Amino acid sequence: MLKVGVLGAGHLGKIHLRLLQQSEKYELVGFYDENQENGEKVAKEFGYKQFSTIASLIHAVDVIDIVTPTLSHYKCAKVSIKSGKHIFIEKPISNTVAEAEEIIALAKEFNVKGQVGHVERFNPAFKATKDMIENPMFIETHRLAEFNPRGTDVPVVLDLMIHDIDAILSVVNSKVKEVHASGVSVISETPDIANARIEFENGCVANLTASRISLKNMRKSRFFQKDAYISVDFLEKKCEVVKMKDAPEIPGDFDIILQNAEGVKKQIYFSNPEVEQNNAILDELESFADAINNDTTPIVTLEQATEALCVAYQIIDCFKK
Repeated sequence: MLKVGVLGAGHLGKIHLRLLQQSEKYELVGFYDENQENGEKVAKEFGYKQFSTIASLIHAVDVIDIVTPTLSHYKCAKVSIKSGKHIFIEKPISNTVAEAEEIIALAKEFNVKGQVGHVERFNPAFKATKDMIENPMFIETHRLAEFNPRGTDVPVVLDLMIHDIDAILSVVNSKVKEVHASGVSVISETPDIANARIEFENGCVANLTASRISLKNMRKSRFFQKDAYISVDFLEKKCEVVKMKDAPEIPGDFDIILQNAEGVKKQIYFSNPEVEQNNAILDELESFADAINNDTTPIVTLEQATEALCVAYQIIDCFKK
């Protein structure tokens, strides 16, 4: 079992603490929270060991789980890596691309592993369909959330849309060619609603919408590729795959047949892949333990998270223009 410590005991930090304590792959040593009062409250309520300094926690563990506000990710990662500790960082990897690139360089220099908490990669509906998403040419995503003051310190692109950016980059095997975007600030200093169009060198186009002032929650992605349409509902953890194949000579009574202008007939058939329910946060944390113990590449690497951050900032730059 790997000894792990958590930096940050806010809303998400408490979830990480609970799951790490349950995990059979980690031994939870304790946590550090910059807010001493909050730290004492969490320690008293849940019985986790509270450390008085970051240094003392880092010294006591093998792995540091960074669940602090984005602005402090770089500082926490730097001190942890320089102490030779593996790091798990909540998304986004850092506040700037330059910081993210330095985290990558430090991890290589000190020979430690790093993984970033792009949790939707572990969403059971996405896992059930990922291997079927082979060469998507049009992607549409909607990530809408009801207003929550938590997270409004960063633009909606870094708070919400980055989940979809990372998921898209993980299935499109091509470099980003061009980005167009627009955003509107409604109640925050930074945009609360954003729409982006990402064009890839292979011709794939992704259209992303994110809002944190919606009246309802929605997290849906649709992937269109030759002879298939794949729908993933990240919120309801459901998926649907619609495929097309050449129509049989003599269709059955219940076969759905489409005929195009050229007279080519295709049969449509539906499949609902089995979705194995899981706890995505626990899965991502335990997958990182496996990567450390087996000396394999983490599922969401520091480099991939940095690429997602690069695209996010290209979108944010469009707002400024």
